[in-house]
Amino acid sequence: MNTASLLWGLLFGSIGLGFFIYGKKQQAIVPLVCGLALMVFPYFITNTLALVAIGGALMALPYFFRL
Repeated sequence: MNTASLLWGLLFGSIGLGFFIYGKKQQAIVPLVCGLALMVFPYFITNTLALVAIGGALMALPYFFRL
């Protein structure tokens, strides 16, 4: 694991925590699930480019799917 992966993982985990707290307080399922996914997925992805692509997609998902 390199430094870039660690820093991207920290960034996505922090944003995921914000999504999770927002989803829990508003009782919105999409931000809640995306927040959980953002906090967990950096542990399983080793490629930095894939990490950034998946993280960006997970951050954009609540914007497009509002349930």
